[in-house]
Amino acid sequence: MEAVFFQYGETEIDYLKRKDKRLGEVIDKVGHIYRQADTDLFSSVVHHIVGQQISTKAQESIWNRMICGLGTVSAETVLACGRDELQRFGISFRKADYILSAAEKVMSGEFDPEKIKKKDDAEVIEELSALKGIGVWTAEMILLFCLQRPNVFSFGDLAILRGLRMLYHHREITRERFERYRKRFSPYCSVASLYLWAVAGGTVEGMRDYAPADKHKK
Repeated sequence: MEAVFFQYGETEIDYLKRKDKRLGEVIDKVGHIYRQADTDLFSSVVHHIVGQQISTKAQESIWNRMICGLGTVSAETVLACGRDELQRFGISFRKADYILSAAEKVMSGEFDPEKIKKKDDAEVIEELSALKGIGVWTAEMILLFCLQRPNVFSFGDLAILRGLRMLYHHREITRERFERYRKRFSPYCSVASLYLWAVAGGTVEGMRDYAPADKHKK
């Protein structure tokens, strides 16, 4: 299957560069960011549950075993597989329970991926957060990397907060300060998020985190 990447272009880039000189400099240095997206909502939910509290490498190893074992990750294949087989892929009992619960809700119609796709961001987050194992942050990541919504900016994302501290030399990102940046980057917060993740990951040389030393240990 051909990889799908989060879509953005000159419209978003030009807007953000006009709004914020520092972010514009990062955009020029980093260039276009290709972040893979999963356009199937149920598959994305499962993928995110699998990845909770484990490394990216471990997540992809388990995910690859699931793909090989199931062919397609869908409510039907998950329920046919059952808890024991899911655990044999390397999924914990608790996560297997979350995944089976989501599959059951899809099959019963309680959770309808196609209808959810048509709802606004706040409604999508509310619907996703009602699933076992899906919190607000995970719902926001699904909103961005599955539904490709353009204006996702997560206060619960530690790397976004780190990127803001590094780029703007803040010791702390309060909610009030965060909301000012959200207002500045809207309606293209998702693209701003991509570049703040790049900053937080050390992509741009010479930047450091300005948080007090004790903050780094938390």
